Amino acid sequence: MADKPKKPGFTGWKFTVIYLVVFLAIMSSVNFFLSGKSSSTIDFSEFKNRIASGEIKRVELNENSFTGYITEKKPPQSLPFQFPLDPRAVPAPQDPVYRTVPINDPDLLKLMDEKKVSYYAVSQQSGAILNVILSWVLPIALFIVIWRFLMKRTGLGGNVLSVGQNKAVIIAEGDIVTRFSDVAGVDEAKEELVEVVDFLKSPEKYTAIGGKIPKGVLLVGPPGTGKTLLARAVAGEASVSFFRMSGADFVEMFVGVGAARVRDLFKQARDKAPCIIFIDELDAIGKSRINNVAGGNDEREQTLNQLLVEMDGFDGTSGLIILAATNRPDVLDPALLRPGRFDRQVLVDRPDLAGREAILRIHSKTVKLSSAVDLAAVARSTSGFAGADLANIVNEAALLAVRGGRVLVEQKDFFEAIEKTVAGLQKKSRVMSDEVRRVIAVHESGHALVAAFTSSSDPVQKISIIPRGFGALGYTLQMPVEDRYIVTEAELLGKIDVLLGGRVAEDLVFGQISTGAASDLTKVTDIARKMITDYGMSERFKNTALTQRGGGMIGDTLPDPFLRREYSEATQQYIDEEVARITETRYAHARELLAGKRQLLDRITALLLEKETLDEKEFNELVGVSRREFL
Repeated sequence: MADKPKKPGFTGWKFTVIYLVVFLAIMSSVNFFLSGKSSSTIDFSEFKNRIASGEIKRVELNENSFTGYITEKKPPQSLPFQFPLDPRAVPAPQDPVYRTVPINDPDLLKLMDEKKVSYYAVSQQSGAILNVILSWVLPIALFIVIWRFLMKRTGLGGNVLSVGQNKAVIIAEGDIVTRFSDVAGVDEAKEELVEVVDFLKSPEKYTAIGGKIPKGVLLVGPPGTGKTLLARAVAGEASVSFFRMSGADFVEMFVGVGAARVRDLFKQARDKAPCIIFIDELDAIGKSRINNVAGGNDEREQTLNQLLVEMDGFDGTSGLIILAATNRPDVLDPALLRPGRFDRQVLVDRPDLAGREAILRIHSKTVKLSSAVDLAAVARSTSGFAGADLANIVNEAALLAVRGGRVLVEQKDFFEAIEKTVAGLQKKSRVMSDEVRRVIAVHESGHALVAAFTSSSDPVQKISIIPRGFGALGYTLQMPVEDRYIVTEAELLGKIDVLLGGRVAEDLVFGQISTGAASDLTKVTDIARKMITDYGMSERFKNTALTQRGGGMIGDTLPDPFLRREYSEATQQYIDEEVARITETRYAHARELLAGKRQLLDRITALLLEKETLDEKEFNELVGVSRREFL
């Protein structure tokens, strides 16, 4: 069966036509009612009779008509402004007005003098001009102002001719001061982009040998890793114009606007070549057109189709290069990623230890640091942080120093900034009873002790019973010694042991448990389930992945909303039972460990209740000898 024809979209010109029709209808109606005075045209003889009877008190004379009013003439200064304006007098709307065709009758003037009727002549030219101004010029001006406002609010730039104009931020050649020296922690990505810069500077080297530079370079990486900064650095190094636009800026409520903006963007870019087009958040318009779970979007697909056409429409020697950034490369349309379009993908990953230290040094250039600050130690404490996170830590440390009345940023300011980023803001004003404080102290001591006596666990950096963030009544801060790229089965079990340590300590000391371990249990269950379904770490399903996830964001640890289960109910029951078995086994292991360290647990709890916070040095002094003997 043939498809039904699609209705045309509500484009900008249709909006303008409808608005113009409505405006003309309103203006015609308003002028009709305003000009419709309560007047009647009568015979000249009857007009004279009404003057003679004294009904008409005032007569207005002009070359087209004689108008009689039953009201007396009023001073101009006492008259309110009405429409249309009469410089002499305006009758009240309810007063009758008599009009007649003028006849050259000398007796009329004598009659009006006899009856003491005031009469005066009015020029039609000045009144007509004034009426035109008030009736049409001012309303049309108001119409244009309202029209431009509505067009801007709907994204059409206030001009129907600007419907398809792009919204790119254009930075002229030489105005970009960002260089590769301002970017750290992504050395491999910078090396990949050196060729792009060299081509923009010296394209003849490549064209002479017959080589072609990639038309499009896709920067892929988690949020905050510096993809946009890298694109600006490429434009700054090459000293070319830079067009920056977000993927969301192409799509509007009007059909065809996105495609028109793509055409306009490439047209402007070709005129300014050599230049760089940077499209941020490419996945906003570049999502795959195949198996779209959320349904189709004609406007987005038209925009994508136009982008594909434009990328095919210029050759590799034009000096026009497209850079794009996304953290969802798996959802992009395959047509975008084929050779000839975005034929090079550059991974911009989270920095390693050396990269984090370099990033901290760049962002600390404008900050006054104490000579005792060790940025290498700060870098070791920020494993997994992206460049944006590190920039925020430097700024937070500077703000904490100012808040503390210091003129230099000290080491403690950096570590407090890290805690604030990881655990949230301190809530010292929250009042808790002694009983609750003791439960929290026991809980956090249990976490720390299990971590101290688990060989695969990260070292404890700080323990605190000061509430932070939204729901954390206390926290145990662990920082890895080095970056980890894979996790062993023993390390996963060690994580479960540490997470269960808080509840085990409560059970051991008080003989009962509380709700304080709710978030810990959620993490324990998630780790245990992933061990079985994702990592193949179960007795029955060794080396088998049971769950296929949909496309997720790079670096995202949250579950995907569209999970597909490809196993039976019996397998699901086994997974649930195996998760419970792993949890129970590790709980028993942590209980046995803490039962043998009961005195040490009580000492740490008492010190926490006294000081509220224990740092790494104080904690290691308490558990150092015992830990060496245990390990």
